[in-house]
Amino acid sequence: MSDGAVLHVKGRVLVGPEDVRDELWVIGGRVSYDRPAGARDIRTVEGWVLPGLVDAHCHVGLDAHGPVDADTAEKQALTDREAGALLLRDAGSPSDTRWIDDRPDLPKIIRAGRHIARTRRYIRNYAWEIEPDDLVAYVAQEARRGDGWVKLVGDWIDRDLGDLSACWPREAVEAGIAEAHRLGARVTAHCFATDSLRDLVEAGIDCVEHATGLTDELIPLFAERGVAIVPTLVNIATFPQLAAGGETKFPRWSAHMRLLHERRYDTVRAAYDAGIPVYVGTDAGGSLAHGLVAGEVAELVTAGIPPVAALSATAWGARAWLGRPGLEEGAPADLVVYEGDPRADVRVLAAPRRVVLDGRVVE
Repeated sequence: MSDGAVLHVKGRVLVGPEDVRDELWVIGGRVSYDRPAGARDIRTVEGWVLPGLVDAHCHVGLDAHGPVDADTAEKQALTDREAGALLLRDAGSPSDTRWIDDRPDLPKIIRAGRHIARTRRYIRNYAWEIEPDDLVAYVAQEARRGDGWVKLVGDWIDRDLGDLSACWPREAVEAGIAEAHRLGARVTAHCFATDSLRDLVEAGIDCVEHATGLTDELIPLFAERGVAIVPTLVNIATFPQLAAGGETKFPRWSAHMRLLHERRYDTVRAAYDAGIPVYVGTDAGGSLAHGLVAGEVAELVTAGIPPVAALSATAWGARAWLGRPGLEEGAPADLVVYEGDPRADVRVLAAPRRVVLDGRVVE
């Protein structure tokens, strides 16, 4: 498509769950609902249209061993694009991926800087590994480095204990979260277990990743404070394999991981039923492949979240939560076209018919 071309998108445009329109136009890379006068170079695509999907927990520039080169990071971003994920919240990466911002053919990224973890309490080569007295300074550094988010590692295996345990004392997370908020950044935390959750939520955290340790006692607190969760169920599916690998050395941790896996769907459904905001994230880029966003939506539906709510968790609701536009007038034309109505069957998300990024049809 040439720079002066107009794209006519026909069919059923899902501007919102119930706001369905027959067509939109892409003019100068932006959405319009007014037919352009005198346009001659028009390309037409047809189908069911959603705003570009959101993967609210992934890692571009990271693999199982640490930072990767630019070519690998580009392949990761392209894989997400092909899956229709056009807005990524990068939940921690040691790589500098700012160059992606200059590539209109790659998804837009909202970065959380680099993970902040306790010394020897996270995956090697991923995080800044520090002690509590340094937490405020590192939060400030990553708040400035990121795009309005900071990522803490809230719990991890304690080798002396032989199980998951909280990484930070209460006063440290209170000071760290307060500093992030002072600098205009929101804070999220990796949390598998239960014992870090109350301190983090009462300290003012904005989001919890995974949240497998949510309990009936804690769910009302999350709901009252409006703390979102990103369950990453496609990642939680790997827990039995992880548990098997650690069985001999850490049997207590292995049993704990199996329990968290067994109750994962009940946990997510209870959170949703209580009014906790739930968003789609895959945790791609560590040991998981990119491009899994459709699978995560399907997992939310399997957990018992209604299909339209699961769609919102990767489309309308997720974009609003991250402060990015959807398909409103004048917004950048980031959209995905499907064969069928994703509200009726979310499995159609696995096969985009067309992907449009910044107004250009991706071939």
